[in-house]
Amino acid sequence: MTAGHTMSGRPTAVSDCILRVENLSISFGRGRSKNQAVQKLTYRLAAGETLAIVGESGSGKSVSSMALLGLLPAGQALVESGEAWFEGRDLLAMSEAEITHLRGDRIAMIFQEPMTSLNPVLTIGRQLTEGLVVHKGMSQREAEARAIEMIELVRLSDAASRLRQYPHELSGGMRQRIMIAMAMASDPAILIADEPTTALDVTVQAQILDLMRDLKRDFDTSIILITHDMGVVAEMADRVVVMHRGRKVEDGPVERIFVAPAEDYTKSLLAAVPRLGRAAGPPAVTSDIEPADDGSVLVRARDLSKRFRSGGWFSRDEGVLAMDEIGFDLAPGETLALVGESGSGKSTTGRAILRLIEVDEGEILIGNRDVRKLGQASLRGARRTMQMIFQDPFASLNPRMSAGRLVMEPMVIHGVASGSELEDRTVELLRRVGLEADHMRRFPHEFSGGQRQRICIARALGPGPKLIVADEPTSALDVSVQAQVLDLLLELQQSLGLAFLFISHDMAVVEEVSHRVAVMHQGRIVEMGPRQAVLNNPRHSYTRTLLAAVPMPDPTRRRGALPTLDVAAMPRGPLAEVAPNHWVAA
Repeated sequence: MTAGHTMSGRPTAVSDCILRVENLSISFGRGRSKNQAVQKLTYRLAAGETLAIVGESGSGKSVSSMALLGLLPAGQALVESGEAWFEGRDLLAMSEAEITHLRGDRIAMIFQEPMTSLNPVLTIGRQLTEGLVVHKGMSQREAEARAIEMIELVRLSDAASRLRQYPHELSGGMRQRIMIAMAMASDPAILIADEPTTALDVTVQAQILDLMRDLKRDFDTSIILITHDMGVVAEMADRVVVMHRGRKVEDGPVERIFVAPAEDYTKSLLAAVPRLGRAAGPPAVTSDIEPADDGSVLVRARDLSKRFRSGGWFSRDEGVLAMDEIGFDLAPGETLALVGESGSGKSTTGRAILRLIEVDEGEILIGNRDVRKLGQASLRGARRTMQMIFQDPFASLNPRMSAGRLVMEPMVIHGVASGSELEDRTVELLRRVGLEADHMRRFPHEFSGGQRQRICIARALGPGPKLIVADEPTSALDVSVQAQVLDLLLELQQSLGLAFLFISHDMAVVEEVSHRVAVMHQGRIVEMGPRQAVLNNPRHSYTRTLLAAVPMPDPTRRRGALPTLDVAAMPRGPLAEVAPNHWVAA
Protein backbone atom coordinates (compact mmCIF):
# COMPACT_ATOMS: atom_id res chain seq x y z
CA MET A 1 0.00 0.00 0.00
CA THR A 2 1.21 3.48 -0.84
CA ALA A 3 1.41 5.60 2.26
CA GLY A 4 -0.83 8.67 2.40
CA HIS A 5 -2.03 11.09 5.02
CA THR A 6 -5.40 11.83 6.55
CA MET A 7 -6.56 15.40 7.12
CA SER A 8 -5.17 15.16 10.63
CA GLY A 9 -1.72 14.50 9.19
CA ARG A 10 -1.58 10.89 10.46
CA PRO A 11 -0.05 8.54 7.86
CA THR A 12 -2.32 5.75 6.61
CA ALA A 13 0.27 3.01 6.76
CA VAL A 14 -0.38 -0.69 6.19
CA SER A 15 -0.48 -1.33 9.96
CA ASP A 16 -3.38 1.14 10.25
CA CYS A 17 -5.50 -0.70 7.69
CA ILE A 18 -8.80 -1.97 9.13
CA LEU A 19 -10.38 -3.01 5.80
CA ARG A 20 -8.64 -4.11 2.61
CA VAL A 21 -10.72 -4.64 -0.51
CA GLU A 22 -8.95 -6.33 -3.43
CA ASN A 23 -10.12 -6.79 -7.04
CA LEU A 24 -13.83 -6.86 -6.23
CA SER A 25 -16.00 -7.63 -9.27
CA ILE A 26 -19.80 -7.92 -9.14
CA SER A 27 -22.31 -8.64 -11.90
CA PHE A 28 -26.10 -8.79 -12.24
CA GLY A 29 -27.95 -11.11 -14.62
CA ARG A 30 -26.54 -13.62 -17.07
CA GLY A 31 -25.85 -13.98 -20.76
CA ARG A 32 -26.86 -11.02 -22.91
CA SER A 33 -28.56 -9.30 -19.98
CA LYS A 34 -25.43 -9.48 -17.82
CA ASN A 35 -24.46 -6.15 -16.28
CA GLN A 36 -20.98 -5.67 -14.83
CA ALA A 37 -21.78 -3.46 -11.83
CA VAL A 38 -18.30 -3.41 -10.24
CA GLN A 39 -14.99 -4.22 -11.93
CA LYS A 40 -11.78 -5.02 -10.03
CA LEU A 41 -12.33 -2.45 -7.28
CA THR A 42 -9.44 -2.08 -4.84
CA TYR A 43 -9.13 0.29 -1.88
CA ARG A 44 -7.95 0.51 1.73
CA LEU A 45 -9.69 1.91 4.80
CA ALA A 46 -7.49 3.02 7.71
CA ALA A 47 -8.49 2.91 11.36
CA GLY A 48 -10.25 6.13 12.32
CA GLU A 49 -10.41 7.31 8.71
CA THR A 50 -13.36 8.57 6.65
CA LEU A 51 -13.19 7.28 3.08
CA ALA A 52 -15.71 8.85 0.69
CA ILE A 53 -16.81 6.83 -2.35
CA VAL A 54 -18.30 9.14 -4.97
CA GLY A 55 -19.54 8.86 -8.53
CA GLU A 56 -22.65 8.91 -10.65
CA SER A 57 -25.80 7.02 -9.81
CA GLY A 58 -25.25 3.42 -10.96
CA SER A 59 -21.44 3.66 -10.73
CA GLY A 60 -21.27 0.79 -8.21
CA LYS A 61 -20.83 2.79 -5.00
CA SER A 62 -23.66 1.20 -3.00
CA VAL A 63 -23.38 -2.24 -4.63
CA SER A 64 -19.72 -2.62 -3.65
CA SER A 65 -20.45 -1.76 -0.02
CA MET A 66 -23.54 -3.96 0.23
CA ALA A 67 -21.42 -6.89 -0.97
CA LEU A 68 -19.20 -6.51 2.11
CA LEU A 69 -22.19 -7.27 4.37
CA GLY A 70 -23.73 -10.02 2.26
CA LEU A 71 -26.72 -7.82 1.36
CA LEU A 72 -26.79 -8.33 -2.42
CA PRO A 73 -29.97 -10.04 -3.71
CA ALA A 74 -29.47 -13.81 -3.88
CA GLY A 75 -29.85 -15.25 -7.36
CA GLN A 76 -29.55 -11.83 -9.00
CA ALA A 77 -26.09 -10.57 -8.01
CA LEU A 78 -22.85 -12.53 -8.30
CA VAL A 79 -19.54 -11.68 -6.63
CA GLU A 80 -17.29 -12.90 -9.40
CA SER A 81 -13.98 -12.24 -7.70
CA GLY A 82 -12.31 -10.35 -4.90
CA GLU A 83 -11.42 -10.31 -1.23
CA ALA A 84 -12.40 -8.01 1.64
CA TRP A 85 -10.21 -8.48 4.71
CA PHE A 86 -11.50 -7.28 8.08
CA GLU A 87 -10.01 -8.33 11.44
CA GLY A 88 -8.11 -11.18 9.80
CA ARG A 89 -11.09 -12.62 7.92
CA ASP A 90 -12.36 -12.34 4.36
CA LEU A 91 -15.89 -10.92 4.53
CA LEU A 92 -16.69 -12.29 1.07
CA ALA A 93 -15.83 -15.85 2.11
CA MET A 94 -17.94 -15.88 5.30
CA SER A 95 -21.01 -18.02 5.80
CA GLU A 96 -24.41 -16.37 6.25
CA ALA A 97 -24.27 -17.06 10.01
CA GLU A 98 -20.81 -15.47 10.32
CA ILE A 99 -21.68 -12.33 8.38
CA THR A 100 -24.97 -11.97 10.28
CA HIS A 101 -22.99 -11.95 13.54
CA LEU A 102 -20.86 -9.05 12.27
CA ARG A 103 -23.60 -7.12 10.50
CA GLY A 104 -25.11 -4.44 12.71
CA ASP A 105 -22.44 -4.97 15.37
CA ARG A 106 -18.82 -4.67 14.23
CA ILE A 107 -19.88 -3.26 10.86
CA ALA A 108 -23.06 -1.18 10.66
CA MET A 109 -24.78 0.46 7.72
CA ILE A 110 -26.97 3.51 7.27
CA PHE A 111 -29.14 2.83 4.24
CA GLN A 112 -30.09 5.33 1.55
CA GLU A 113 -33.88 5.03 1.71
CA PRO A 114 -35.18 5.15 5.30
CA MET A 115 -38.83 4.45 4.51
CA THR A 116 -38.10 1.17 2.73
CA SER A 117 -35.34 0.22 5.20
CA LEU A 118 -37.54 0.52 8.29
CA ASN A 119 -40.18 -2.16 8.93
CA PRO A 120 -43.56 -0.40 8.63
CA VAL A 121 -45.34 -2.80 11.02
CA LEU A 122 -42.83 -2.56 13.89
CA THR A 123 -42.46 0.34 16.29
CA ILE A 124 -39.33 2.47 16.27
CA GLY A 125 -38.51 1.10 19.73
CA ARG A 126 -38.68 -2.51 18.56
CA GLN A 127 -36.38 -1.81 15.63
CA LEU A 128 -33.88 0.18 17.71
CA THR A 129 -33.62 -2.38 20.52
CA GLU A 130 -33.56 -5.59 18.47
CA GLY A 131 -29.90 -5.39 17.49
CA LEU A 132 -28.81 -4.39 20.99
CA VAL A 133 -30.52 -7.43 22.51
CA VAL A 134 -29.14 -9.81 19.85
CA HIS A 135 -25.60 -8.48 19.47
CA LYS A 136 -24.88 -6.89 22.86
CA GLY A 137 -26.86 -9.23 25.11
CA MET A 138 -28.70 -6.33 26.73
CA SER A 139 -31.94 -6.75 28.63
CA GLN A 140 -34.99 -5.08 27.12
CA ARG A 141 -34.82 -2.31 29.73
CA GLU A 142 -31.13 -1.67 29.03
CA ALA A 143 -31.75 -1.68 25.29
CA GLU A 144 -34.61 0.83 25.62
CA ALA A 145 -32.43 3.12 27.72
CA ARG A 146 -29.71 2.97 25.05
CA ALA A 147 -32.31 3.56 22.32
CA ILE A 148 -33.57 6.70 24.08
CA GLU A 149 -29.98 7.91 24.44
CA MET A 150 -29.36 7.41 20.71
CA ILE A 151 -32.60 9.18 19.72
CA GLU A 152 -31.51 12.16 21.81
CA LEU A 153 -28.06 12.08 20.18
CA VAL A 154 -29.59 12.42 16.71
CA ARG A 155 -31.55 15.44 17.94
CA LEU A 156 -35.11 14.08 17.94
CA SER A 157 -37.41 15.52 20.59
CA ASP A 158 -39.55 13.45 23.01
CA ALA A 159 -37.20 10.47 22.74
CA ALA A 160 -39.19 8.15 25.00
CA SER A 161 -42.42 8.70 23.06
CA ARG A 162 -40.62 8.00 19.76
CA LEU A 163 -40.19 4.37 20.83
CA ARG A 164 -43.96 3.88 20.50
CA GLN A 165 -44.24 5.46 17.06
CA TYR A 166 -44.24 3.75 13.67
CA PRO A 167 -42.16 4.86 10.65
CA HIS A 168 -45.14 6.38 8.80
CA GLU A 169 -45.66 8.80 11.70
CA LEU A 170 -42.28 10.44 11.07
CA SER A 171 -41.08 12.73 8.27
CA GLY A 172 -38.41 11.56 5.82
CA GLY A 173 -35.66 13.36 7.71
CA MET A 174 -36.83 11.97 11.05
CA ARG A 175 -36.81 8.43 9.63
CA GLN A 176 -33.26 8.94 8.40
CA ARG A 177 -32.18 10.05 11.86
CA ILE A 178 -33.69 6.87 13.32
CA MET A 179 -31.64 4.85 10.81
CA ILE A 180 -28.51 6.68 11.94
CA ALA A 181 -29.36 6.03 15.60
CA MET A 182 -29.79 2.30 14.85
CA ALA A 183 -26.44 2.11 13.11
CA MET A 184 -24.55 4.00 15.82
CA ALA A 185 -26.12 2.23 18.79
CA SER A 186 -23.68 -0.69 18.73
CA ASP A 187 -20.50 1.45 18.50
CA PRO A 188 -19.33 -0.26 15.29
CA ALA A 189 -15.70 -0.50 14.16
CA ILE A 190 -16.79 0.43 10.63
CA LEU A 191 -19.81 2.55 9.76
CA ILE A 192 -20.92 2.35 6.14
CA ALA A 193 -23.02 5.45 5.51
CA ASP A 194 -24.91 5.24 2.21
CA GLU A 195 -26.19 8.76 1.52
CA PRO A 196 -26.75 9.36 5.26
CA THR A 197 -27.89 12.97 4.87
CA THR A 198 -29.86 12.78 1.61
CA ALA A 199 -33.25 13.29 3.30
CA LEU A 200 -32.05 15.86 5.83
CA ASP A 201 -32.31 19.63 5.79
CA VAL A 202 -29.03 21.52 6.11
CA THR A 203 -29.29 22.32 9.83
CA VAL A 204 -29.98 18.70 10.81
CA GLN A 205 -27.39 17.54 8.28
CA ALA A 206 -24.83 19.73 10.00
CA GLN A 207 -25.77 18.23 13.37
CA ILE A 208 -25.56 14.67 11.99
CA LEU A 209 -22.16 15.30 10.41
CA ASP A 210 -20.92 16.72 13.71
CA LEU A 211 -22.33 13.63 15.45
CA MET A 212 -20.58 11.27 13.02
CA ARG A 213 -17.32 13.14 13.58
CA ASP A 214 -17.77 12.78 17.35
CA LEU A 215 -18.33 9.02 16.94
CA LYS A 216 -15.23 8.73 14.78
CA ARG A 217 -13.16 10.65 17.34
CA ASP A 218 -14.48 9.00 20.51
CA PHE A 219 -14.56 5.40 19.30
CA ASP A 220 -11.91 5.45 16.55
CA THR A 221 -14.65 4.38 14.17
CA SER A 222 -13.78 4.14 10.49
CA ILE A 223 -16.38 5.47 8.06
CA ILE A 224 -17.11 4.59 4.46
CA LEU A 225 -19.17 7.52 3.24
CA ILE A 226 -21.15 6.96 0.04
CA THR A 227 -22.56 10.24 -1.19
CA HIS A 228 -23.19 12.50 -4.16
CA ASP A 229 -23.00 15.65 -2.00
CA MET A 230 -19.53 17.03 -2.63
CA GLY A 231 -20.01 19.58 0.16
CA VAL A 232 -20.38 16.69 2.61
CA VAL A 233 -17.32 15.00 1.07
CA ALA A 234 -15.24 18.17 1.50
CA GLU A 235 -16.35 18.52 5.11
CA MET A 236 -16.06 14.89 6.22
CA ALA A 237 -13.60 12.88 4.13
CA ASP A 238 -9.92 12.17 4.63
CA ARG A 239 -9.62 10.33 1.31
CA VAL A 240 -11.84 9.96 -1.76
CA VAL A 241 -12.42 7.10 -4.20
CA VAL A 242 -14.04 8.22 -7.47
CA MET A 243 -16.03 5.57 -9.37
CA HIS A 244 -17.48 5.59 -12.88
CA ARG A 245 -19.36 2.74 -14.56
CA GLY A 246 -18.21 0.20 -12.01
CA ARG A 247 -14.52 1.11 -12.10
CA LYS A 248 -12.33 3.16 -9.81
CA VAL A 249 -11.00 6.04 -11.90
CA GLU A 250 -9.12 7.94 -9.19
CA ASP A 251 -8.39 8.02 -5.48
CA GLY A 252 -6.38 10.20 -3.14
CA PRO A 253 -6.46 12.69 -0.26
CA VAL A 254 -9.53 14.90 -0.29
CA GLU A 255 -7.55 18.14 -0.75
CA ARG A 256 -5.78 16.80 -3.85
CA ILE A 257 -9.01 15.46 -5.41
CA PHE A 258 -10.74 18.84 -5.06
CA VAL A 259 -7.79 21.08 -5.92
CA ALA A 260 -5.98 19.04 -8.58
CA PRO A 261 -8.11 16.15 -9.90
CA ALA A 262 -6.15 13.99 -12.32
CA GLU A 263 -8.98 12.47 -14.38
CA ASP A 264 -11.41 14.21 -16.73
CA TYR A 265 -14.37 12.45 -15.14
CA THR A 266 -13.46 13.80 -11.69
CA LYS A 267 -13.09 17.28 -13.16
CA SER A 268 -16.54 17.10 -14.76
CA LEU A 269 -18.06 15.78 -11.53
CA LEU A 270 -16.69 18.71 -9.53
CA ALA A 271 -17.70 21.22 -12.22
CA ALA A 272 -21.35 20.08 -11.86
CA VAL A 273 -21.49 20.76 -8.11
CA PRO A 274 -23.98 23.56 -7.28
CA ARG A 275 -22.41 26.21 -5.07
CA LEU A 276 -24.38 28.68 -2.99
CA GLY A 277 -23.65 32.19 -4.24
CA ARG A 278 -22.64 31.10 -7.74
CA ALA A 279 -26.03 31.80 -9.33
CA ALA A 280 -25.62 35.56 -9.61
CA GLY A 281 -28.32 36.16 -12.21
CA PRO A 282 -32.00 35.16 -12.28
CA PRO A 283 -33.17 31.68 -13.34
CA ALA A 284 -34.25 30.99 -16.92
CA VAL A 285 -37.61 32.67 -16.26
CA THR A 286 -37.60 36.22 -14.88
CA SER A 287 -37.47 36.48 -11.11
CA ASP A 288 -39.70 39.57 -11.22
CA ILE A 289 -42.88 37.51 -11.50
CA GLU A 290 -45.42 38.97 -9.13
CA PRO A 291 -48.80 37.21 -9.05
CA ALA A 292 -51.69 39.62 -9.54
CA ASP A 293 -55.44 39.50 -9.24
CA ASP A 294 -56.08 39.52 -13.01
CA GLY A 295 -56.26 35.74 -13.50
CA SER A 296 -52.50 35.27 -13.86
CA VAL A 297 -52.31 33.34 -10.60
CA LEU A 298 -52.28 29.57 -11.07
CA VAL A 299 -52.28 28.60 -7.38
CA ARG A 300 -53.71 30.67 -4.55
CA ALA A 301 -53.42 29.26 -1.01
CA ARG A 302 -54.94 31.08 1.95
CA ASP A 303 -54.79 30.37 5.69
CA LEU A 304 -54.08 26.62 5.38
CA SER A 305 -53.94 24.79 8.69
CA LYS A 306 -53.50 21.09 9.43
CA ARG A 307 -53.12 19.24 12.71
CA PHE A 308 -52.12 15.57 12.87
CA ARG A 309 -53.59 13.75 15.86
CA SER A 310 -52.04 10.50 17.09
CA GLY A 311 -55.03 9.45 19.21
CA GLY A 312 -58.60 8.53 18.24
CA TRP A 313 -61.59 10.84 17.85
CA PHE A 314 -62.16 11.01 21.61
CA SER A 315 -58.50 11.48 22.52
CA ARG A 316 -57.46 14.65 24.37
CA ASP A 317 -54.17 14.63 22.48
CA GLU A 318 -54.01 17.85 20.45
CA GLY A 319 -51.42 16.32 18.11
CA VAL A 320 -48.91 18.20 15.97
CA LEU A 321 -49.69 21.45 14.16
CA ALA A 322 -48.09 20.69 10.79
CA MET A 323 -49.45 23.76 8.93
CA ASP A 324 -50.37 27.03 10.60
CA GLU A 325 -52.05 29.72 8.46
CA ILE A 326 -49.98 28.98 5.34
CA GLY A 327 -50.61 31.30 2.41
CA PHE A 328 -48.95 32.10 -0.93
CA ASP A 329 -49.63 32.70 -4.64
CA LEU A 330 -47.92 30.90 -7.52
CA ALA A 331 -47.97 32.13 -11.12
CA PRO A 332 -47.58 30.12 -14.34
CA GLY A 333 -43.89 29.75 -15.18
CA GLU A 334 -42.82 30.51 -11.61
CA THR A 335 -40.92 28.40 -9.10
CA LEU A 336 -41.62 28.96 -5.42
CA ALA A 337 -39.18 27.05 -3.22
CA LEU A 338 -40.22 25.81 0.22
CA VAL A 339 -37.24 25.34 2.55
CA GLY A 340 -36.93 24.48 6.21
CA GLU A 341 -36.13 21.70 8.64
CA SER A 342 -37.45 18.19 8.38
CA GLY A 343 -40.86 18.24 10.05
CA SER A 344 -41.37 21.96 9.35
CA GLY A 345 -44.43 21.26 7.20
CA LYS A 346 -42.93 21.54 3.69
CA SER A 347 -44.11 18.17 2.36
CA THR A 348 -47.45 18.51 4.15
CA THR A 349 -48.00 21.83 2.37
CA GLY A 350 -47.15 20.31 -1.02
CA ARG A 351 -49.51 17.38 -0.50
CA ALA A 352 -52.28 19.67 0.73
CA ILE A 353 -52.11 21.79 -2.46
CA LEU A 354 -52.80 18.64 -4.52
CA ARG A 355 -55.39 17.48 -1.97
CA LEU A 356 -53.45 14.31 -1.24
CA ILE A 357 -54.26 15.17 2.36
CA GLU A 358 -57.23 17.16 3.64
CA VAL A 359 -56.55 20.41 5.49
CA ASP A 360 -58.55 21.48 8.54
CA GLU A 361 -59.00 25.08 7.39
CA GLY A 362 -58.17 27.33 4.47
CA GLU A 363 -58.71 27.84 0.75
CA ILE A 364 -56.88 26.28 -2.22
CA LEU A 365 -57.59 27.62 -5.69
CA ILE A 366 -55.88 26.16 -8.77
CA GLY A 367 -56.91 28.24 -11.74
CA ASN A 368 -60.50 29.13 -10.97
CA ARG A 369 -61.29 25.82 -9.27
CA ASP A 370 -61.68 25.43 -5.53
CA VAL A 371 -59.78 22.19 -5.00
CA ARG A 372 -61.32 21.54 -1.59
CA LYS A 373 -64.84 21.49 -3.07
CA LEU A 374 -64.18 19.11 -5.99
CA GLY A 375 -65.88 15.70 -5.98
CA GLN A 376 -63.82 12.58 -6.59
CA ALA A 377 -64.51 12.46 -10.35
CA SER A 378 -63.72 16.15 -10.83
CA LEU A 379 -60.62 15.88 -8.65
CA ARG A 380 -59.33 12.97 -10.70
CA GLY A 381 -59.75 14.98 -13.89
CA ALA A 382 -58.07 18.01 -12.34
CA ARG A 383 -55.01 15.97 -11.41
CA ARG A 384 -53.95 15.82 -15.03
CA THR A 385 -52.93 19.46 -14.61
CA MET A 386 -51.20 18.95 -11.25
CA GLN A 387 -48.63 16.23 -10.62
CA MET A 388 -46.15 15.40 -7.86
CA ILE A 389 -42.61 14.10 -7.72
CA PHE A 390 -42.27 12.35 -4.37
CA GLN A 391 -39.27 12.38 -2.06
CA ASP A 392 -38.79 8.59 -1.80
CA PRO A 393 -38.59 7.15 -5.34
CA PHE A 394 -38.69 3.49 -4.36
CA ALA A 395 -41.74 3.81 -2.11
CA SER A 396 -43.65 5.76 -4.79
CA LEU A 397 -43.08 3.22 -7.60
CA ASN A 398 -45.11 -0.01 -7.86
CA PRO A 399 -42.48 -2.77 -7.61
CA ARG A 400 -44.56 -5.08 -9.84
CA MET A 401 -44.65 -2.70 -12.79
CA SER A 402 -41.87 -2.11 -15.31
CA ALA A 403 -40.43 1.36 -15.81
CA GLY A 404 -42.27 1.66 -19.10
CA ARG A 405 -45.64 0.81 -17.59
CA LEU A 406 -45.02 3.17 -14.67
CA VAL A 407 -44.43 6.11 -17.02
CA MET A 408 -47.35 5.11 -19.25
CA GLU A 409 -49.90 4.66 -16.45
CA PRO A 410 -50.84 8.34 -15.79
CA MET A 411 -50.98 9.02 -19.53
CA VAL A 412 -53.39 6.10 -19.98
CA ILE A 413 -55.53 7.19 -17.01
CA HIS A 414 -55.90 10.70 -18.40
CA GLY A 415 -56.28 9.64 -22.03
CA VAL A 416 -53.17 11.47 -23.19
CA ALA A 417 -51.98 8.82 -25.67
CA SER A 418 -52.44 5.20 -26.71
CA GLY A 419 -50.85 2.55 -28.93
CA SER A 420 -47.59 3.37 -30.68
CA GLU A 421 -47.92 7.05 -29.76
CA LEU A 422 -47.98 6.07 -26.07
CA GLU A 423 -44.83 3.98 -26.44
CA ASP A 424 -43.01 6.67 -28.44
CA ARG A 425 -43.94 9.30 -25.85
CA THR A 426 -42.69 7.04 -23.04
CA VAL A 427 -39.35 6.46 -24.75
CA GLU A 428 -38.93 10.20 -25.30
CA LEU A 429 -39.74 10.99 -21.66
CA LEU A 430 -37.20 8.43 -20.42
CA ARG A 431 -34.53 9.83 -22.71
CA ARG A 432 -35.22 13.39 -21.59
CA VAL A 433 -34.47 12.40 -17.98
CA GLY A 434 -31.29 10.53 -18.91
CA LEU A 435 -32.54 6.95 -19.31
CA GLU A 436 -32.61 4.71 -22.38
CA ALA A 437 -35.36 2.90 -24.29
CA ASP A 438 -34.21 -0.53 -23.09
CA HIS A 439 -34.85 0.58 -19.49
CA MET A 440 -38.58 0.28 -20.20
CA ARG A 441 -38.55 -3.45 -19.46
CA ARG A 442 -36.71 -3.20 -16.14
CA PHE A 443 -38.39 -3.10 -12.73
CA PRO A 444 -37.75 -0.56 -9.92
CA HIS A 445 -35.44 -2.89 -7.93
CA GLU A 446 -33.13 -3.12 -10.97
CA PHE A 447 -32.36 0.61 -10.88
CA SER A 448 -30.16 2.69 -8.60
CA GLY A 449 -31.79 5.25 -6.30
CA GLY A 450 -31.01 8.10 -8.68
CA GLN A 451 -32.34 6.21 -11.69
CA ARG A 452 -35.60 5.50 -9.84
CA GLN A 453 -36.02 9.22 -9.17
CA ARG A 454 -35.61 9.93 -12.86
CA ILE A 455 -38.46 7.49 -13.59
CA CYS A 456 -40.62 9.44 -11.11
CA ILE A 457 -39.85 12.69 -12.92
CA ALA A 458 -40.69 11.18 -16.32
CA ARG A 459 -43.93 9.79 -14.86
CA ALA A 460 -44.96 13.22 -13.54
CA LEU A 461 -44.27 14.91 -16.87
CA GLY A 462 -46.33 12.41 -18.90
CA PRO A 463 -49.86 13.91 -18.55
CA GLY A 464 -48.65 17.41 -19.45
CA PRO A 465 -49.30 19.18 -16.13
CA LYS A 466 -49.43 22.93 -15.45
CA LEU A 467 -48.29 22.54 -11.84
CA ILE A 468 -45.69 20.16 -10.43
CA VAL A 469 -45.11 19.81 -6.70
CA ALA A 470 -41.51 18.58 -6.56
CA ASP A 471 -40.71 17.14 -3.13
CA GLU A 472 -36.90 16.84 -2.99
CA PRO A 473 -36.80 15.82 -6.69
CA THR A 474 -32.99 15.78 -6.91
CA SER A 475 -32.07 14.59 -3.41
CA ALA A 476 -31.34 11.06 -4.66
CA LEU A 477 -29.35 12.20 -7.71
CA ASP A 478 -25.61 12.56 -8.12
CA VAL A 479 -24.42 16.03 -9.01
CA SER A 480 -23.95 15.47 -12.76
CA VAL A 481 -27.42 13.97 -13.22
CA GLN A 482 -28.85 16.57 -10.83
CA ALA A 483 -27.50 19.30 -13.09
CA GLN A 484 -29.11 17.63 -16.12
CA VAL A 485 -32.47 17.24 -14.37
CA LEU A 486 -32.47 20.84 -13.12
CA ASP A 487 -31.68 22.04 -16.64
CA LEU A 488 -34.54 19.85 -17.89
CA LEU A 489 -37.00 21.28 -15.35
CA LEU A 490 -36.02 24.85 -16.28
CA GLU A 491 -36.31 24.05 -20.00
CA LEU A 492 -39.77 22.55 -19.48
CA GLN A 493 -40.77 25.57 -17.43
CA GLN A 494 -39.75 27.88 -20.26
CA SER A 495 -41.37 25.89 -23.06
CA LEU A 496 -44.56 24.85 -21.25
CA GLY A 497 -45.05 27.62 -18.67
CA LEU A 498 -44.96 25.08 -15.83
CA ALA A 499 -45.27 26.26 -12.25
CA PHE A 500 -43.21 24.46 -9.64
CA LEU A 501 -43.69 24.25 -5.90
CA PHE A 502 -40.14 23.12 -5.23
CA ILE A 503 -39.50 21.53 -1.83
CA SER A 504 -35.82 21.15 -1.02
CA HIS A 505 -33.20 21.29 1.70
CA ASP A 506 -30.37 21.99 -0.78
CA MET A 507 -29.95 25.75 -0.66
CA ALA A 508 -27.59 25.84 -3.65
CA VAL A 509 -30.20 24.03 -5.77
CA VAL A 510 -32.90 26.39 -4.47
CA GLU A 511 -30.78 29.35 -5.52
CA GLU A 512 -30.39 27.88 -8.99
CA VAL A 513 -34.04 27.12 -9.79
CA SER A 514 -36.29 29.37 -7.72
CA HIS A 515 -37.83 32.78 -8.33
CA ARG A 516 -39.12 33.18 -4.80
CA VAL A 517 -38.28 31.39 -1.54
CA ALA A 518 -40.55 30.68 1.42
CA VAL A 519 -38.84 29.60 4.63
CA MET A 520 -40.87 27.31 6.90
CA HIS A 521 -40.36 26.58 10.59
CA GLN A 522 -42.67 24.62 12.88
CA GLY A 523 -45.56 24.70 10.42
CA ARG A 524 -45.38 28.43 9.59
CA ILE A 525 -43.85 30.53 6.83
CA VAL A 526 -41.46 32.84 8.70
CA GLU A 527 -39.92 34.59 5.68
CA MET A 528 -40.82 34.86 2.00
CA GLY A 529 -39.48 36.92 -0.83
CA PRO A 530 -37.49 37.03 -4.08
CA ARG A 531 -34.71 34.46 -4.20
CA GLN A 532 -31.79 36.86 -4.02
CA ALA A 533 -33.35 38.92 -1.24
CA VAL A 534 -33.95 35.91 1.00
CA LEU A 535 -30.63 34.16 0.31
CA ASN A 536 -28.40 37.23 0.19
CA ASN A 537 -30.10 39.37 2.83
CA PRO A 538 -32.08 37.08 5.16
CA ARG A 539 -34.13 39.00 7.73
CA HIS A 540 -35.22 36.12 9.98
CA SER A 541 -32.85 34.45 12.47
CA TYR A 542 -33.95 30.99 11.37
CA THR A 543 -33.14 31.74 7.71
CA ARG A 544 -29.68 32.90 8.77
CA THR A 545 -29.17 29.62 10.65
CA LEU A 546 -30.20 27.60 7.59
CA LEU A 547 -27.70 29.41 5.39
CA ALA A 548 -24.89 29.10 7.95
CA ALA A 549 -25.36 25.30 7.94
CA VAL A 550 -24.80 24.81 4.19
CA PRO A 551 -21.71 22.59 3.62
CA MET A 552 -19.10 24.11 1.31
CA PRO A 553 -17.60 21.94 -1.48
CA ASP A 554 -14.12 23.09 -0.52
CA PRO A 555 -12.00 21.05 1.95
CA THR A 556 -9.88 24.11 2.78
CA ARG A 557 -12.93 25.97 4.16
CA ARG A 558 -14.75 24.39 7.06
CA ARG A 559 -18.21 25.22 8.30
CA GLY A 560 -18.16 26.91 11.67
CA ALA A 561 -20.45 26.28 14.61
CA LEU A 562 -24.11 26.96 13.95
CA PRO A 563 -25.67 30.04 15.54
CA THR A 564 -27.70 29.27 18.63
CA LEU A 565 -31.37 29.42 17.70
CA ASP A 566 -33.64 30.71 20.43
CA VAL A 567 -36.98 29.26 19.29
CA ALA A 568 -38.89 30.89 22.14
CA ALA A 569 -37.68 34.34 21.07
CA MET A 570 -38.41 33.85 17.38
CA PRO A 571 -41.13 36.02 15.81
CA ARG A 572 -44.40 34.10 15.48
CA GLY A 573 -46.80 36.76 14.24
CA PRO A 574 -48.18 37.35 10.74
CA LEU A 575 -45.81 38.23 7.92
CA ALA A 576 -44.88 41.89 7.60
CA GLU A 577 -43.25 43.49 4.56
CA VAL A 578 -39.66 44.61 5.29
CA ALA A 579 -38.67 45.37 1.68
CA PRO A 580 -40.52 45.29 -1.65
CA ASN A 581 -42.08 41.81 -1.95
CA HIS A 582 -39.96 40.56 1.01
CA TRP A 583 -41.94 39.36 4.01
CA VAL A 584 -40.84 38.19 7.45
CA ALA A 585 -42.64 37.12 10.63
CA ALA A 586 -43.50 40.21 12.63
